[in-house]
Amino acid sequence: MLRLISYPSLLAVLLLFISTLAAAQSIDADQKAYCLYLDEQAKAQSDFLRLPYATGGFTQPDTGLPMQLVVGAQLSLSNLKKVGIALDAARKNCELYKASTNVQMTLQYALPAVEKDALTHRLLLIDEAYRSLDELIGNTTQMVAAQDMTRPMLLSLISTRIKLDSDRADTQSKIAALYVPQLSDQPLKLQVAAKQSSDIAEQSSLARLTRQNNWDVALTLGAHQQLNPAGNSPEPYGEVSVTYNLGSHAIDKHLDRSVDAYSGWKKVQENDVERGMEVLRDQVEQTITVQKNRINSLRQETEEIEKNLKLVSDANTSAALDFRNQLTSTQLLLGIETGDATYRRDRLEGFLSKNF
Repeated sequence: MLRLISYPSLLAVLLLFISTLAAAQSIDADQKAYCLYLDEQAKAQSDFLRLPYATGGFTQPDTGLPMQLVVGAQLSLSNLKKVGIALDAARKNCELYKASTNVQMTLQYALPAVEKDALTHRLLLIDEAYRSLDELIGNTTQMVAAQDMTRPMLLSLISTRIKLDSDRADTQSKIAALYVPQLSDQPLKLQVAAKQSSDIAEQSSLARLTRQNNWDVALTLGAHQQLNPAGNSPEPYGEVSVTYNLGSHAIDKHLDRSVDAYSGWKKVQENDVERGMEVLRDQVEQTITVQKNRINSLRQETEEIEKNLKLVSDANTSAALDFRNQLTSTQLLLGIETGDATYRRDRLEGFLSKNF
C-alpha cells in the first residue's frame, strides 16, 4: 500500500540520508589518510634499506704500514630482502586498519542504526494515524454542526491529535540526536573473520621481517689511500662478510608461536571484535525478547478495544458515539505502538539472522 508522508517526516528522512552519506565519506577519508601515512613510512624505510651505506675512516695496519684513508660503500643483502617485506607489512597494516574500523563501526552503531530506522518507520505510522484521525475529526465536526454531538466530545479527538503532534516532534528529535555512519553491508560474522585474518596476516608479515635479522651478507667496496708518506694513487679493495645467528631455529619457532598466541589473545580480548560480537548478539536477543513481550501486551489491549468497538458499532446516541470516538482514537495510538514494536522485532530478527 502506498503511504503518503508529511513534509516534516520527509525532511527528517532526507536529513538522515544526508548525514549518513557524509559519515560514509568521512570514514573512507580516514582510511585513505591512514593508509597513505603507512605507505609513505614504508617507502621511507624501503629507501633506507635499499641504498648502500657510505663508509669512511682512518686505519693503522698492524703490520707497521703507514696510516691509510679508507672510503667505500656497504650493501646488505638482508636489508634488500627486507624491502619487499616492509612494503608488504605496510599493505597488511592498511588492510587490518580498514577491516578493524569497518567491524568496529558495525559493533558500535548496529543498534543505533536499527533504532534510527525504527524511528523513521514510526514517523510513517504517525502520519498514517494522523490522516485517519483527521478524517474522524472531520466526521465528528459535521455531527457537531448538525447538533448530533457536543463540542466537548470533539475535544478528546483534538487531544489525541496533540499527542500525535508531540509524538512526531519527539521522534524527529530522537532521529536528529542519533549519529549513525554508513555501515558495511557485509554480515558481521564475515567482517570479524576478515579482521581476524588481517590480524594474523599482519603479525606473520612482521615475523618475517624480524627473521631477516638472523642472517646477513654484507658486500663492501671502496678504495684506500696511504697518507704518510702519501701513496701514488688510491687502491681498490673489496670485502664480503657473512653473519648468521646460531639461535635462528629457536627464534623462528618462537616467532611462529607468537603469531598463534596473538590470534588466541584476540579471541578472548575483552575489547576486541570477537568478544564485541558476542556482546552485541546478547543485546539483540534481549531486545527481541523485550519487543515480543511488548507486542503481546499491546495485542491484549487492542483486543479489549475491538471488543468494546463491537458493542458500539451500531451506536445512535451521542454518548455511544463519543465512546466510540474515544475507542477509535485509542486504537490509533495502539496501532502506532504495535506497528513500532513489530517493526523493531522483525528488524532485529533479520539483523540477527544475517549477521550471526
